[in-house]
Amino acid sequence: MANGRIPDDQGIPGLGATPSILHGMERVFSGVQSSGAPHIGNYFGAFRQWVADQHKADSVFCVVDLHALTIEHDPTQVGTRALETASWLFASGLDPEICIVFAQSHVQEHTALSWLLECTATFGELRRMTQFKEKSKGNESVSVGLFTYPVLMAADILLYDTNKVPVGDDQRQHLELARDIAIRFNGRYGDTFVVPEAAVPKVAARVMDLQHPERKMSKSVTSPLGTIDLIDEPDTIVQKIRKAVTDTDGEVRYDPEKKPGLSNLIEIFAAASQRSIEDVTASYDRYGPLKADLAEILVEVLTPVRERHAEMQADPGEVPRLLAKGALKARAIASTTYLRASRVVGLLAQ
Repeated sequence: MANGRIPDDQGIPGLGATPSILHGMERVFSGVQSSGAPHIGNYFGAFRQWVADQHKADSVFCVVDLHALTIEHDPTQVGTRALETASWLFASGLDPEICIVFAQSHVQEHTALSWLLECTATFGELRRMTQFKEKSKGNESVSVGLFTYPVLMAADILLYDTNKVPVGDDQRQHLELARDIAIRFNGRYGDTFVVPEAAVPKVAARVMDLQHPERKMSKSVTSPLGTIDLIDEPDTIVQKIRKAVTDTDGEVRYDPEKKPGLSNLIEIFAAASQRSIEDVTASYDRYGPLKADLAEILVEVLTPVRERHAEMQADPGEVPRLLAKGALKARAIASTTYLRASRVVGLLAQ
């Protein structure tokens, strides 16, 4: 497999090469769950990086609404949350004229390829997934979808001949599974999938809760003062940063083990200001000024995003239109990859 790409002569007759093969650009793929209002962890750990990627790589981004079905959910909210999440992606700066943005459920090849990959993955691999252990802990009954969703995630990635996957630390294990499945599939059936690599942000890859810095900032965990949502007004952001947990020794230094609360604030500051952790730490000798300046820069960075989101909300038909347009582009790539995979495993041609 030359340069991590499926050679053109191994494509499907009549379908041609995928766009990234044609123009030689590296392809980036990533997705976000539609499980509620995004927060600064989503923005600094993912969205802002995606906005930069769209100008440097052939970029495909997905609202993974099928993943939202793996746990108990309100059916009346699934579509609403998917649209809300997509609107924040566009508000953050993703340009549908430059990159592809779509809803996972709009491209049926995701579930079709997932079945082929489930027949390649092993029970032992899925049983070792840390997130499954965490999400199923204490529950007498969990869905099969919660157990197998890392395979669907692998299908999401492999459908697009992906080279790079921007991921947070908590998703590294799932990407490794996708790599293992791709390598095993290629070994059995011949070069079919590109084997993707991780791209982890240098800072703020894992933004922690402001009140409970031992756990990740999360959309699914209720923590009113611990989570800064993108929708938060400036006064709310200032209040949450002011009340963020630190420690009592008063020394400004980056030490995630001994000073997790302060270290989290320093990481957020570094990400928001695009400065190094060392530079931020060296600039302060007291917690108060650091918190005040952090709140100020967060307001400065997030206000334009919130304002663009409000503009998009004013036209209820715009986000569905953009997602439909993105789904057409995504399907053109995904159908080629799925057909290639289905043929090498021996399924009948349609």
